[in-house]
Amino acid sequence: MTTTVGITASVETMTSGGWTERTAGVPFTYVRAVQRAGGRAVLLVPDPADAAEPHGALDLVDALVVSGAAGDVDPARYGQASHPQTTPVEAPRDDYEVALVHAAGDRGLPVLGICRGMQLINVARGGTLEQHLADVLEADMHRGRPGTFTDHEVRLEPGSLAARAVGAEDLTVKSYHHQGVQELGEGLRATGWANGDGIVEAIEDPGRQFLLGVQWHPEEDEASRLIAALVEEARR
Repeated sequence: MTTTVGITASVETMTSGGWTERTAGVPFTYVRAVQRAGGRAVLLVPDPADAAEPHGALDLVDALVVSGAAGDVDPARYGQASHPQTTPVEAPRDDYEVALVHAAGDRGLPVLGICRGMQLINVARGGTLEQHLADVLEADMHRGRPGTFTDHEVRLEPGSLAARAVGAEDLTVKSYHHQGVQELGEGLRATGWANGDGIVEAIEDPGRQFLLGVQWHPEEDEASRLIAALVEEARR
């Protein structure tokens, strides 16, 4: 049977041709990464009913990707006032993804959080975020020009899930974000850091078979093994 991977979708106002309307979706690179690994990608669109009872949505999938997005997690969720540079996404998406992360944990589903998805996992576990890295770094190498990923080096803890999934302990990643992990959520540990400034680049739960968050964008790198590792874990 084909392994089905649910990818959380954003809901944004987009323009296509002569139409400007609310659209649900993800960059197609997520879908292609799952397909290259032999999986089937399905989009999980924010739904208040599923946020209240998420197991129905998770019945449809074998693994979960909490995707990245342009907006930020609402800082009210971790007890902070909003920074001027912080733009919360819509509450329904936060509600939905937090519910999915908790329910996936109850079921033991493999979970991968990417960029904002890693931050969402940390917040769902009670952690906090640094809302604007440029305030705390001498030089911010994590966000380039709008619409352009930056490349930088990351080191992963030997033997960690992150290192096993990637297949390396040192790698070059594609990045575009202005927030990062501040305090780790319950049960999570940092297993990856950016070379140069030490910003957390990977978090995982040692008590789970596969719960991993990465701050970079593996879906943008066709050579990355990370999403394939998620599919393989779900298949097993």
